[in-house]
Amino acid sequence: MADPYATLGVSRGASEDEVKKAYRKLAKELHPDRNKDNPKAAEKFSIVTQAYDLLMDKDKRARFDRGEIDGDGNPTSPFGAGFGGARGGPQGGFRPGGAQFDFGGGGDAGFEDILEGIFGGRAGGGFGGQQGGGFSSGFGRRPPPAKGANIAYRLRVPFEDAAALKQQRIQLRDGSTIDLKLPKGVETGTQMRLAGKGDAGPGGNGDAIVTIEVEPHRFYTRDGDHIRLDLPVTLKEAVAGAGVRVPTPEGPVNMKIPAGTSSGKTLRLKGRGFHGKAGRGDLLVTVMIEIPASDAKLAAFVADWEDGGNPRARLGV
Repeated sequence: MADPYATLGVSRGASEDEVKKAYRKLAKELHPDRNKDNPKAAEKFSIVTQAYDLLMDKDKRARFDRGEIDGDGNPTSPFGAGFGGARGGPQGGFRPGGAQFDFGGGGDAGFEDILEGIFGGRAGGGFGGQQGGGFSSGFGRRPPPAKGANIAYRLRVPFEDAAALKQQRIQLRDGSTIDLKLPKGVETGTQMRLAGKGDAGPGGNGDAIVTIEVEPHRFYTRDGDHIRLDLPVTLKEAVAGAGVRVPTPEGPVNMKIPAGTSSGKTLRLKGRGFHGKAGRGDLLVTVMIEIPASDAKLAAFVADWEDGGNPRARLGV
C-alpha cells in the first residue's frame, strides 16, 4: 500500500483529530452504499480504512515513521538502508547508502570493513556468525511472514440501538456472523477491530475493521451525549398541567408537564440519552403547544379574554 499519509492527504505531523477528520471525509465519499455502480470505490474505501487504522495505532505509526514497516504494516527489507542507494564509485567500487568502498586497487578497506559499513558492526568470525556482530547475524535475517490483509466493513446501527448500546449482529464475508457489543461513546465513524477475521496470510489472518454508522431518527436528534425531542402537547395540558407519555430509546415513560408551561420550554429526563465515556446523557424534551385549527369553544373564549400582557416586550416590539 502507498504511504498512509498520502492516502489520507495529511502531513506526517498530523494530529489524531486531523487524521480522523480526513478519514471521515474520504469514507463518506467512497462508502460502497453511495457508489454501488463503482466497484473501484469499495477498493479505495478499504485502502483508506487501512491507512487510517495504521496511523491511529501509535506503535505502528511510530514504526512506519522509522521505516521499520511499510504501509501494509509488513516489516521492510533489512537491506533497504544498505543496498537501496547503491551506485558506482570512481574507483570501480560501489556506494551502499552513499559510502565509498573499493575492492582493491590500493584501498585500505578489507572485506570485514565493508561488512561493518553495511551492517553497523564488524564481522567477528566471518561467515560463521559468531557473537559480536558476525556476517550471518545481519545478512541471514529474514523478515517474518506477512499477515493477511484487513477487511473493511460498514455497519448501520439504528439510532435507538446506539443510544441504548444494544448488541448488533454483523455478517462477515465468509458467511459467519458475530454479535458486537457497542462501546460507550459510539458515534458515526467509530471503529471496532475483530482480530483474525480478515484475509488469510502466511503470518496469520488479518483483522476485520468495522466502521459504525448511526442512522438518523425521525423525531430524535443527537446533541453530544444528550438526545433532543420536540413533544407536542395540548393547550389544556400546558395551561392546567398534566402527566403525559414520552418516548425514550428504551420505551415510553411518564413525565409531568407543570401548569402554565409555555411552548418552547425544555424539560429534562435524566439518564435517557447516549451512554458516554463519562456517564449517560439526558433526554431534553421541548414542549410544543398545538392549537386546534377550528374549535368553537376556544375561539369564543379568547374573543372575550384580555390578558393585558405583551409577550414580545423583551424583544423591543
